[in-house]
Amino acid sequence: MEGDITQKGYEKKRSKLIGAYLPQPPNVHTEAVQAALAKHKERKMAVPMPSKRRSLVVQTSMDAYTPPDTSSGSEDEGSVQGDSQGTPTSSQGSINMEHWISQAIHGSTTSTTSSSSTQSGGSGAAHRLADVMAQTHIENHSAPPDVTTYTSEHAVPVERPQGSTTSRTAPKYGNAELMETGDGVPVSSRVSAKIQQLVNTLKRPKRPPLREFFVDDFEELLEVQQPDPNQPKPEGAQMLAMRGEQLGVVTNWPPSLEAALQRWGTISPKAPCLTTMDTNGKPLYILTYGKLWTRSMKVAYNILHKLGTKQEPMVRPGDRVALVFPNNDPAASMVAFYGCLLAEVVPVPIEVPLTRKDAGSQQIGFLLGSCGVTVALTSDACHKGLPKSPTGEIPQFKGWPKLLWFVTESKHLSKPPRDWFPHIKDANNDTAYIEYKTCKDGSVLGVTVTRIALLTHCQALTQACGYTEAETIVNVLDFKKDVGLWHGILTSVMNMMHVISIPYSLMKVNPLSWIQKVCQYKAKVACVKSRDMHWALVAHRDQRDINLSSLRMLIVADGANPWSISSCDAFLNVFQSKGLRQEVICPCASSPEALTVAIRRYWLPCSKGAAWGRCLSAAGRGPAVITAVSAPTDDSNQPPGRGVLSMHGLTYGVIRVDSEEKLSVLTVQDVGLVMPGAIMCSVKPDGIPQLCRTDEVGELCVCAVATGTSYYGLSGMTKNTFEVFPVTSSGAPVSEYPFVRTGLLGFVGPGGLVFAVGKMDGLMVVSGRRHNADDIVATALAVEPMKFVYRGRIAVFSVTVLHDERIVIVAEQRPDSTEEDSFQWMSRVLQAIDSIHQVGVYCLALVPANTLPKTPLGGIHLSETKQLFLEGSLHPCNVLMCPHTCVTNLPKPRQKQPEIGPASVMVGNLVSGKRIAQASGRDLGQIEDNDQARKFLFLSEVLQWRAQTTPDHVLYTLLNCRGTIANSLTCVQLHKRAEKIAVMLMERGHLQDGDHVALVYPPGVDLIAAFYGCLYAGCVPITVRPPHPQNIATTLPTVKMIVEVSRSACLMTTQLICKLLRSREAAAAVDVRAWPPILDTDDLPKKRPAQIYKPSNPDMLAYLDFSVSTTGMLAGVKMSHAATSAFCRSIKLQCELYPSREVAICLDPYCGLGFVLWCLCSVYSGHQSILIPPAELETNPALWLLAVSQYKVRDTFCSYSVMELCTKGLGSQTESLKARGLDLSRVRTCVVVAEERPRIALTQSFSKLFKDLGLHPRAVSTSFGCRVNLAICLQPHRLWTLAEQGTSGPDPTTVYVDMRALRHDRVRLVERGSPHSLPLMESGKILPGVRIIIANPETKGPLGDSHLGEIWVHSAHNASGYFTIYGDESLQSDHFNSRLSFGDTQTVWARTGYLGFLRRTELTDANGERHDALYVVGALDEAMELRGMRYHPIDIETSVIRAHKSVTECAVFTWTNLLVVVVELDGSEQEALDLVPLVTNVVLEEHYLVVGVVVVVDIGVIPINSRGEKQRMHLRDGFLADQLDPIYVAYNM
Repeated sequence: MEGDITQKGYEKKRSKLIGAYLPQPPNVHTEAVQAALAKHKERKMAVPMPSKRRSLVVQTSMDAYTPPDTSSGSEDEGSVQGDSQGTPTSSQGSINMEHWISQAIHGSTTSTTSSSSTQSGGSGAAHRLADVMAQTHIENHSAPPDVTTYTSEHAVPVERPQGSTTSRTAPKYGNAELMETGDGVPVSSRVSAKIQQLVNTLKRPKRPPLREFFVDDFEELLEVQQPDPNQPKPEGAQMLAMRGEQLGVVTNWPPSLEAALQRWGTISPKAPCLTTMDTNGKPLYILTYGKLWTRSMKVAYNILHKLGTKQEPMVRPGDRVALVFPNNDPAASMVAFYGCLLAEVVPVPIEVPLTRKDAGSQQIGFLLGSCGVTVALTSDACHKGLPKSPTGEIPQFKGWPKLLWFVTESKHLSKPPRDWFPHIKDANNDTAYIEYKTCKDGSVLGVTVTRIALLTHCQALTQACGYTEAETIVNVLDFKKDVGLWHGILTSVMNMMHVISIPYSLMKVNPLSWIQKVCQYKAKVACVKSRDMHWALVAHRDQRDINLSSLRMLIVADGANPWSISSCDAFLNVFQSKGLRQEVICPCASSPEALTVAIRRYWLPCSKGAAWGRCLSAAGRGPAVITAVSAPTDDSNQPPGRGVLSMHGLTYGVIRVDSEEKLSVLTVQDVGLVMPGAIMCSVKPDGIPQLCRTDEVGELCVCAVATGTSYYGLSGMTKNTFEVFPVTSSGAPVSEYPFVRTGLLGFVGPGGLVFAVGKMDGLMVVSGRRHNADDIVATALAVEPMKFVYRGRIAVFSVTVLHDERIVIVAEQRPDSTEEDSFQWMSRVLQAIDSIHQVGVYCLALVPANTLPKTPLGGIHLSETKQLFLEGSLHPCNVLMCPHTCVTNLPKPRQKQPEIGPASVMVGNLVSGKRIAQASGRDLGQIEDNDQARKFLFLSEVLQWRAQTTPDHVLYTLLNCRGTIANSLTCVQLHKRAEKIAVMLMERGHLQDGDHVALVYPPGVDLIAAFYGCLYAGCVPITVRPPHPQNIATTLPTVKMIVEVSRSACLMTTQLICKLLRSREAAAAVDVRAWPPILDTDDLPKKRPAQIYKPSNPDMLAYLDFSVSTTGMLAGVKMSHAATSAFCRSIKLQCELYPSREVAICLDPYCGLGFVLWCLCSVYSGHQSILIPPAELETNPALWLLAVSQYKVRDTFCSYSVMELCTKGLGSQTESLKARGLDLSRVRTCVVVAEERPRIALTQSFSKLFKDLGLHPRAVSTSFGCRVNLAICLQPHRLWTLAEQGTSGPDPTTVYVDMRALRHDRVRLVERGSPHSLPLMESGKILPGVRIIIANPETKGPLGDSHLGEIWVHSAHNASGYFTIYGDESLQSDHFNSRLSFGDTQTVWARTGYLGFLRRTELTDANGERHDALYVVGALDEAMELRGMRYHPIDIETSVIRAHKSVTECAVFTWTNLLVVVVELDGSEQEALDLVPLVTNVVLEEHYLVVGVVVVVDIGVIPINSRGEKQRMHLRDGFLADQLDPIYVAYNM
């Protein structure tokens, strides 16, 4: 409807439109929902719609297509749709098909009552016409309704004048054209537009701020919900316990139920006891009382005498046996039940296990085990249908005890001897039967019912329902438990009644069957649930011959449900004209523990309920508590007792009659009076069982003989439930007898009418307010006029995230719903629940039709659904999360305090006795080094010297993927090769000294020769990784960029790569004409150079080291000859390298320490390097370790990616490797070369995995380098006897720091395993000649020991500056020459850009000094500032990877203050959406952050560089440019 419209105007307009079809007053709840949505619509919220990969959309919609539901029209009507109090309308019948279709064809947008306020474009008539057309040919009553536990009503199709709908077209999400975002800023790319939309959504003001905090581990403060000072409080007087009428003693009542059976079986053997139906609705079998008696005796005799041996019978009186009968065979079940009663064994009726993995079947097994069940009684047909093993045995079901299956069909049993007779005694306190009950958490308990309780319950029901002999009763309910068992199997026998049992399978085919049977048998009583009334309404199409005047009671078993009232109203409305009287509808409330709690009965004198209108007054004021309602009287137009309660009040447990504000109310109906012979009161749901006030909602408790007595075998839980002594406010007990908790929430209204407003199991306490799962289901169902939910199947439960319950809604969507429908429905449900319940929904998930786990009667198995959700195996097809609105207890964002000046910090440290954090490696000057260092300043001279003194000493050995030697170089071979290359550079390349040369080689010896060739010619080499032949488009541009940025005058490479650079694929990626001259070194000149270049000054440039940092910056640093020699010397000393040594290197040789180890160190120190190109490990993961073993290597270097390849690829092969003779016991140092925080989990799993192959646990360590200094730490451990050689350093130490303190830039050491602890491993021993200090990156002041700050380094091998063509020197210059602002202000330091801390340990170094350990936390560039705190991506990523087994890799980055989490999925696309809630949960729990966007991508999408580091900025650019082809993108609202 156009424009703003008031509630009143809206009702007026609505009633005008539908008046013709509505013979009843409009329904409260639907209107509430619609009005709420209308209110929201005025605010025009734009929420970004999730995007999903095409394949995912197609699969999920077709996945679970089931034939359309129910009868005529469209399945729309069949789905249990509705309004919580939802008006079902009679009009189903009256609006016929032609009317529908003509409506649609004439193009008026037919909508429905509930769509009036929020019809958004695209849901027009044509769409629905297709729906209708597709299903009109189906015959009446053909498809089965889903007889679920959840139900409600459908709305009415109405005619609507054309002008009255304004279809606002929804924004098109899929296109990447320019979009106006909320602020009117045009944004290109659909991703950023969506994020902008999300940001706009989040700008809405939050709920009122919460001021109070509680301390979570005294570091970060989670807000704690303070009670709202204006919240309603109960004001009534204390309630009085309510007594039911006396249980009248009738003389001919039998002394026990078995006595009744014996009596009827012998007096009236021909009287019908039970008639069963087949799926066509024809009577299948009539069990008479005579047959029931004789067969039960036969079963009793056989159980006691034919199982086991005479000396050792398997079953003795008092033992428990399982009854396993299908729902369509009540007769066999009844015979077995009474057989057990006669044999004095305890029947435990359970569901038939259909497969070995039924929902909840394991818990049933636990119940059987705890009851000591060894025998299961079953029918022939059921026994044949059980799953069998190949040998024909019935397998043991998961979690079940070993059972003997015993078939109770008469033909299989022996006749009892003439003289055998069952022992029939009066009812006593022995257990009669055990009824199973499934708890909220899925566990199954057995409620024991004694024989006296059983008999008394039957008597109380007989009196309450006025049962008389030979009455006929129609039962639709499950006869194994609850109301179906109590009325249809037990009380019926006491009164010799005739039960017509309607199986679930018949109801599915023909929902009207029970009504037809009531007419056919002129039944006096029918036992149904709301859903049965609902489905009958849906299927009912003016059937002429229906007459319900014979009914005197229609018992509604789930009368305590909030939506049963709407089914009752609707049913009465339609069938009143068919003879149904209003007073016939009798809702009842029951629970497994307390049996029948209350039932409405119409023949009671009206005085009982007349007190309804009284106001309860307290404290001088009289708030009206319940609207004036009278109890039913003779005047059939008088409605039964009902109250319109404020939903807001109920969330605080307070009963307030709602004023005019219709938005947020719950209409409840009474479930009649307390049972005869019982006392009822309501107590506070938690804490001591104190009586409630009259205007307070509590848990109903009952004191009576006719209740359960215990949970079998569980004394603690029994005490809390069955032995409750309610107390008054003064603490005095209400009664000397114990009460039983019913598990129902409610209150006793005036006149003793009982009202139930929910169940304890469905209670969700969110921020201190109580919400009922059923109410939320009702609201969700009332939202959608288009009948979006498949058969009304919705599950609502809460999960605990960050110390509070969060509401999760899972719904099955119709197979034909479009993405647009789903998303629109979801946003509207969120709005409706927000308006009506004033609570946020944390997660709303849609799954394909028919995929939620089912209970045996087709309802949703709630605990199993919750379990699937939490473990990430629900496989939803749509998910919408709203953590921003729900999570209101996050810590306050950190307010940055004004910085304390550097001087004060230093003084403070001195005063508190803390040392300034500084450390250094050994001094290079003190160490004697066979004079080589003094003799040769330049590497080129060292090589010439080695070629003369040890010409045939092998420096390099290159291995291929088979582990054989592909190539090797001796000193003289390398020297001669380098000479030829130098000639080539000068003659063919015409290069001058100082020219830059790009070396584009695969890892190998060619690269080394080319490098020294450049030095011999006086050129400056730059090593560049060659383009990947299979991936030229993405790898070639990087090569081109480095060549250009480094100003290379010439490019040297192999013949193969030369061809690749000039290929057609290359031309497509870059402009190949712009390459500098390319020299191919496969064809070298024969002559030697006239002279070898010698630099005039050691500070001249030796080479350039280019690397792409993880933040996506391409940075080249300048390495002088002096720095290069100092670097090699430092490594030589730290690793004790000399010519007799062999070192295995499995690293990429293009930058950093990897390049230095591959190309430079062997020449300087003379040791042999065994080179293993990391790429070869992809074909042979064991290559590196086999080489290490074969060459008996003591020192080896690798990268994290190599270590990961070995851990993942060889994890299962350690045994076979051992058999091949792999032995790692000689390895004393295995160093991981990296520029990041040590990956402790990976190094530990590597050590553990290869421990069996002799790897010493202390051998693995890490190094640390960065752009300004390529290696700061390098820790080769000294193990065993090597310790005496003088350079032994202590083990790398691991500390645990508090992750929350780290976010505040503080270091707090904690114990291992404490919450929020993060293990950090020392990054290796500081190299000789290196000094480190920790400085505050902002104030540049020195920091104290164990304080977090930037690592600054001073060393002879620091790089001398960035080499960049952008000339932006000012920004970067201080990276290489910074000075402290206080203290030692003379020394020039280089800033690493990494945060870390130094900690003096208890260990001593070789020189007797205390050892200082350096811990690297993470790069400043990478760190994300969120909520005023500093987060390191790796910490969040580690949490996310743990969240679900299918997450293989994860990367996070921020965009406009939103945290974006990208996860790689290793699994089917169907699992993609499972990850969204789990990722959101884990980041909230562990990092107190709300994830803004979750992106699920394929394996390999997150870019990783050669060092195994994630390129998060590339990923971010790819995401924003919409290039990731994600499987799913979820925008958390």
